[in-house]
Parts: sequence; structure tokens; C-alpha cells
Amino acid sequence: MKIKSNWKNVLKKAWSIRLGALAAVLSGAEVIIPLFADAMPRGVFAVLSFVSVVAAMIARLVAQPKADL
Repeated sequence: MKIKSNWKNVLKKAWSIRLGALAAVLSGAEVIIPLFADAMPRGVFAVLSFVSVVAAMIARLVAQPKADL
């Protein structure tokens, strides 16, 4: 495995990276938010995390010319 020479550009501009980071934040929120608030329905953040992971998989397949992948 070899890292791309323009990895910084990819990290900044690729939607698959952005959506993966969103999934990570939502997964963390799924654990932390219920500790402070009981008003949230169970599984909301899990569903949102799942949706963002699927979107990241689709974004990985779509051409992203600005990211120069």
C-alpha cells in the first residue's frame, strides 16, 4: 500500500472522507447524548451514522474532480 502524493488535498476535498468523519461524530453522539438527555428516541444517531456511511461508500465511487483523486 502506498500513500498518494496529494493526500492532503484528498483529505480536505473528498466527500467520502467528510462523510466518514460525520459518521464517526454521529457514532460518538450516539454514546454521549443519551447520558445527558433522555428525550432523544433510541437509535436516531445510529440510523444517521448508517446513512452517512452508505453515502460515503457511494461518494467513493462518484468522480470528485476537485479532490483530484
